[in-house]
Amino acid sequence: MNTDDALTAARKVAGLLHGDAAERDRAGRRPVREVRALRESGLLGLAPDDHVTTHAVVRIVAAADASIGHLLGYHYLHLWRIGLFDRPEQARRIWRDTAERNWFWAAATNPQDTIRATPSPDGLVVNGSRAFATGAAVADRLVVNATRDDGGDRLTIVMDARLPGIGHPDDWDNMGQRLSASGSVTFDGVRVPHEQVVGALPAGRDDPRMVRLSLSALAYQSVLTQVLVAIAEGALAEAARYTREHARPWPLGGAESAGRDPYILAGYGELVASVRAAGLLADQAASALRAASDLGPALTAEVRGETGVTISSAKVVATRVVLETTTRIFDFIGARGTAGRFGFDRFWRDARTLTLHDPVVYKAREVGAHFLTGELPPPTAYS
Repeated sequence: MNTDDALTAARKVAGLLHGDAAERDRAGRRPVREVRALRESGLLGLAPDDHVTTHAVVRIVAAADASIGHLLGYHYLHLWRIGLFDRPEQARRIWRDTAERNWFWAAATNPQDTIRATPSPDGLVVNGSRAFATGAAVADRLVVNATRDDGGDRLTIVMDARLPGIGHPDDWDNMGQRLSASGSVTFDGVRVPHEQVVGALPAGRDDPRMVRLSLSALAYQSVLTQVLVAIAEGALAEAARYTREHARPWPLGGAESAGRDPYILAGYGELVASVRAAGLLADQAASALRAASDLGPALTAEVRGETGVTISSAKVVATRVVLETTTRIFDFIGARGTAGRFGFDRFWRDARTLTLHDPVVYKAREVGAHFLTGELPPPTAYS
């Protein structure tokens, strides 16, 4: 599927999701039907290393439903980071199988938790749990980080998401991203063969492989930035539709319709300008990620650091813009627009939930430190 076809497919999926987005948000069910729509669209088989195309697709889908865009963005991310290890043939085979079988990928890689892998004669036995395993409950395949309990090596493993011993507690009840299936996942004696190990993470930052492998943390931030911009775009589009079709003009304004009120026009203008600027920064971040990824083993710590600053800059702006946008639209739709059936609150709830994924103030500090002193952000699980 080329880029044009991918964007067309994404718009079709977005059209399906948009129609009942508020209703599905209220129901808060696991997104089984929504993932099926992604599977049937062919979007799951896009080349995951084409960050410009995949990020554009994610933004289109997320503008209609932030949860499903989030799931799709992580799907591409998990597939792509398999290729960061020194096993290109394995990565290509997994990407090919995914495209042919329309697998949906999720992961159990939260750095705050620990999953243990115990060697066995025929492979590994995996035990433990992960919180915030976005999409795992509806996935076909999983990427799992586990620590060997006989030496401490941190392994990245791929596995069938329906293996015996994998559980999904129904514990996702957050106020936003309600259809992202971001609850926990448990592993109780899950057996995987040795060939399912993608690779081992370096023990220290000085290992030269760490520069390339640490790109995955930046990719998470880039994907989330696109979703934040998409939420703002979706909120603006939905609010504008309501303003044109339902909002009433304020009597003291003298305008014949709400869409002619100069204050409403100026308010939309300010938000549109801000959202477009955030979108350009998000696209710049995606391009920087792709350029860094394309360098392969030649990627340097300096380029990796500069890429991190670019992505952090975009995340800082997108966070501010999406929170402002999803709050201020209520000034333009009026009191009647707060009725539950319209679901305008979902945009703010989704934005507020995602902007707390990790404290954005640390991203601002990284950007400021680089600007003032030239300091590059150190590779971490979040930067």
